[in-house]
Amino acid sequence: MTRTLRIAAALTATGTLAALLMSGTALAATAPGAPGAKPTFSYAGKDGIGTSYEAYVQGRYQDGGVTGPVSKVWFSLARGVITETMQGMIHEAQLRELQFAVKGEGFVHTEYDDMDTQVDYLHKDEAGRPLSLAYKVVNRDRQGRYEIEKHVFTDPDRDTLFVRTIFRALKTGITPVLLADPQMAGTGSNDKADTVGGTLNAVEGTHSLVIKADKPFVKTSVGFVGASDGLSQLRERGALAVYDTTGTKAGNVALAGELPALSAGQEATYDVVVAFGADRAAANALADATLKAGYAATLAKFNGQGEAVGWEDYIQGLAPLKDLAAMATDGGSLAFVSALVLKAQEDKTYAGALIASLSAPWGETVSTEKLATGYKAVWPRDFYQCAMALLALGDTATPLAAFNYLTTVQVSAQTKGNKGANGWFLQKTHVDGTIEWVGVQLDQTAMPIMLGWKLWQAGVVDDATLKAMYPAMLKPAADFLVKGGKIGLDWNKATITPPSSQQERWEEQPGHSPSTTAAIVAGLISAAEIADKLGQTEDAKTYRATADTINAAIEARMFTTQGTYGNGRYFLRVNQNDNPNDKGPVNPANGQQGLTENVYLDGGFLELVRYGVRAPNADSIVDSLGELDDMSIPDHFRVKYTFTFAGDPATYPGWRRYGNDGYGEDVRNGGNYGTGELTGGMGPGQRGRVWPIFTGERGHYELARANAKPGGVTAADLDAIRMTYVRGMEKFANDGLMIPEQVWDGVGVSPKGYKLGEGTNSATPLAWSHAEYVKLLRSVRDRQVWDLYAPVVARYGK
Repeated sequence: MTRTLRIAAALTATGTLAALLMSGTALAATAPGAPGAKPTFSYAGKDGIGTSYEAYVQGRYQDGGVTGPVSKVWFSLARGVITETMQGMIHEAQLRELQFAVKGEGFVHTEYDDMDTQVDYLHKDEAGRPLSLAYKVVNRDRQGRYEIEKHVFTDPDRDTLFVRTIFRALKTGITPVLLADPQMAGTGSNDKADTVGGTLNAVEGTHSLVIKADKPFVKTSVGFVGASDGLSQLRERGALAVYDTTGTKAGNVALAGELPALSAGQEATYDVVVAFGADRAAANALADATLKAGYAATLAKFNGQGEAVGWEDYIQGLAPLKDLAAMATDGGSLAFVSALVLKAQEDKTYAGALIASLSAPWGETVSTEKLATGYKAVWPRDFYQCAMALLALGDTATPLAAFNYLTTVQVSAQTKGNKGANGWFLQKTHVDGTIEWVGVQLDQTAMPIMLGWKLWQAGVVDDATLKAMYPAMLKPAADFLVKGGKIGLDWNKATITPPSSQQERWEEQPGHSPSTTAAIVAGLISAAEIADKLGQTEDAKTYRATADTINAAIEARMFTTQGTYGNGRYFLRVNQNDNPNDKGPVNPANGQQGLTENVYLDGGFLELVRYGVRAPNADSIVDSLGELDDMSIPDHFRVKYTFTFAGDPATYPGWRRYGNDGYGEDVRNGGNYGTGELTGGMGPGQRGRVWPIFTGERGHYELARANAKPGGVTAADLDAIRMTYVRGMEKFANDGLMIPEQVWDGVGVSPKGYKLGEGTNSATPLAWSHAEYVKLLRSVRDRQVWDLYAPVVARYGK
């Protein structure tokens, strides 16, 4: 029994424990209120993400390489605080939130709710472009009484998060209190906590967390969120109640550590470390080692300064990056950050596993009672975008690892539970291949083939690797694009008959869609080229013949001549049969009723041009632009919007996914997606917003259209694309240079803090958004669309 527990027992025996607990002066107590409030993720609009750079050893992550031991910690920042922090695999959140409260005379403030925030990078080049994912966050009192400066990064040799914190009392005395909300093992409902050893500790099973500072806390406490946590105590009573354990009951726990009070004009600096280990002893040892290494040495190694290999070395190894940055209109800062962000969103146990985002959309209303990944998972479509962007940056190692990884998420006879067709790629998985969603999306089966062809053409995949991967991955995928088959995995028992897909690229509708069809055709032609190289001539004939048949029917299947808008001639979003003029049904989705196919507009047809399936001046493409860009269409069905930003007289275009999209906040009350109804769940007021990726997609199309003119693209064309589409994407990025999934379009009731043209709470950063920006820069530099497939152009897109 510890000293404090012995004192508590003695106090209980004398009948004074209750009184001491009421006064908050008890030396030992078990926190009441188990299990606490329902746990959730945190705010998804991240202002920054970070992890250390780790070099591959023979194409995978392992200790002993030039970067030393591998650190497997990722963090994010939102609204001035540290949010989801992962350790282990990239989706395994161990910490939901870490912030500081400030207690002063007559007030208790938190960084998240009560301060103005500024985010910057700690390590930049002479042009001011970030060279690592180490951040400087400054949170200021709105009445000028104090400020908090934090430097946030990870220890590249250990599973620890480093937070140097500088407190400045400017006008009055303040007391800082560290507040932490653990989310061990990826869930927030089964944790325990204590303050043994004067540190803040949390545990679930084989996952332990220890928080300690280079100077001791004045007071520590643990509790259950919403009942006995430190913030609740501060707000209700003005002081921490000293609970040193949450006891035997698990739940949603919180940690608090009070630091010494500061008088007016005083400044204090603390180095706070959050360490993760298989048990408390292991985590505590890592915390001690990081604190011993110290701020300067740990940050220098993270950055890659001096003899250390880190992020600066990765940036310097990207030969095209400075040329791409020259195509930007912001001096290249977003290009440098995009390179860092794309590489950072790769798992470090499964090399090449590229996720969609280090966030969970609308996270603070998404339960974490059970393990959930949010967007911290693998979708082969987003995966393709990221791999192609990294290749555009000059990183060949990561795309090669990504290509080799893809068999992990391809359905085969060895896939657990599979009793159906093989060759297709899983809709969504954990990075270790654990299945989450099993819908069949034919673009996600085509894109791994497309990536393989691009890497082979670039010399990244050699002939020997191509020969090995053809029977292992590429041929099964291509054969599925030809034949389809009956699915037999989990709930999915559908029969797939290409080119009709069970789901299109937005994962909602069955049938024929232009974007999916573009990928299928490009995938089959890529497969044919590879088959020819390997002497598989019959396969090549089959793939080309199938692509020819699909290509010949594109307009007949998906281009309406009797539409609702404009002159009635445009590509449909999706068609469930072979007749685009029969006003056939589209299924309900995201709280929206299913309407007829003719009322849905979207820009997916531009992918036909991107991959070379259609020339940019093809009649069907040009005919569809007017309707896509028609801003007189009522808001619910309108797709295009324009934005202006402070200090810039120019107007920048943006597009929604499609009309009648419900993947967004509720127009009636500003509620998060999935929470708009009084009873919770989906509601008809939900509305999908503008996605920055479509500004990039349109920029790619405009480049292709300029190239199709007599004489080709001119310097004036390139300038127009840069100043409209490149700059537009830059404008959509937030202060931390993170590009969102969606930006606020001003339609309906605005959620608190939303501003026109700025990111919503959907997901920021979206890896695909950064990938599209990088690819647009590369396309402008090359004067040709980066994703263009020459054999496809030669066959169909002239």
